[in-house]
Amino acid sequence: MPLNETHDASLRSWVASANTGASDFPIQNLPFAVLRRAGSTQAWRGGVAIGDQVLDLARVAESGVLGAEVQPALAAAAQSRLNGLMAMGPAAWSALRLALSRALREGAAAQAQLQDCLMPQADVEYTVPAQVGDYTDFYTSVHHATNVGKLFRPDNPLMENYKWVPIGYHGRASSLRVSGVDFHRPMGQLKGPDAAPALKPCARLDYELEMGIYTGAGNAWGESIPMDQAENHIFGLCLLNDWSARDIQAWEYQPLGPFLSKNFATSLSPWIVTLEALEPYRTAFTRPQGDPQPLPYLSSAANSERGALDVQLSVALETSRMRSEGQAAQQITHTSYRHAYWTMAQLVAHHSVNGCDLQPGDLLGTGTLSGPTATEAGALLELTEGGKKPVALANGESRTFLQDGDAIILRGWCEKPGAARIGFGECRATVLPARFAQPA
Repeated sequence: MPLNETHDASLRSWVASANTGASDFPIQNLPFAVLRRAGSTQAWRGGVAIGDQVLDLARVAESGVLGAEVQPALAAAAQSRLNGLMAMGPAAWSALRLALSRALREGAAAQAQLQDCLMPQADVEYTVPAQVGDYTDFYTSVHHATNVGKLFRPDNPLMENYKWVPIGYHGRASSLRVSGVDFHRPMGQLKGPDAAPALKPCARLDYELEMGIYTGAGNAWGESIPMDQAENHIFGLCLLNDWSARDIQAWEYQPLGPFLSKNFATSLSPWIVTLEALEPYRTAFTRPQGDPQPLPYLSSAANSERGALDVQLSVALETSRMRSEGQAAQQITHTSYRHAYWTMAQLVAHHSVNGCDLQPGDLLGTGTLSGPTATEAGALLELTEGGKKPVALANGESRTFLQDGDAIILRGWCEKPGAARIGFGECRATVLPARFAQPA
């Protein structure tokens, strides 16, 4: 997608809170979510973030203020799920975003009508913004794969296939939850070195810092999506936390991979930042010298020139003690999506190369996103070297893995000279105690 007037860093909105320079949601962003007034029985509807406000798209659609040309896309965006909008493709998405941008700019004639369509973000609640038919989690960070591999195979941390093929597994769509929904510590079968297997609460609970990629228009069953078309099938990105029970995983994963260790909860940020909004923050996709170059079906000139995205990512930990003492959550990781070994286009192309039919609203997880340094690790498993080196917190506490009452907050944002800073909001959830102990 080319840069256009919606990316102009000098644009200002008549919604004053969008013009602070610190908001995740200036007029250059305009991400989509599904929401309603908190505590109400109001029907879920699509919304767009602008500053600290939400533009209620159901009310905007009723007003007709954006014009007939974008009314079909607006009507789809106003629904209780965004799948209909996602299916329309890039031209419809771009036209709607342009109309919203023009209507929200300083001096816009639409201000009088749209003023009453705003709600404070503090007054709304969210749900997962699409009906996710399928969820695939990938393993795109070579730094994460190497760090984890070293824990188990010090002399050969990466499997031979890693640098040739995007590795992924089929996740559980039914346990996707939006930010703010807490979950109970999972139960599972555990086995110690000299003990029989037993059903117990997970003792090595971890987070995984990821991004989620929502697919747009799908492909016909039996037909693949070529690299030069792959991004036309991507609607936008969100933050994703693929919670992981490391001790359950260690016992169950051979020979078929993760199961109960992953399917109990996956947290998503509510806002989907469109691929068009992310256009200014693209960067080159490169491989280290000496690494194999992607096979032709996973390669294109455009992907090499601008296939990576420089999205800054952070993880903060908030313990129960921090909350009770009024202390802020402590950041424990900061990295960037640009370090991923496989791009979003490559994930789409590979996922469909065998004829798999992607559908609007399907979700692709990037896998844990770790950077090249120790402070950029995207999971406690890496930060603590498998639990051997606890993370020291400023208030005197420490963590090897997560305890009950711990909250994890993911944040993401993009910024560069000459472009507006845009963000993803946050993805937050708190670990609650296990629901029951091992049966007698």
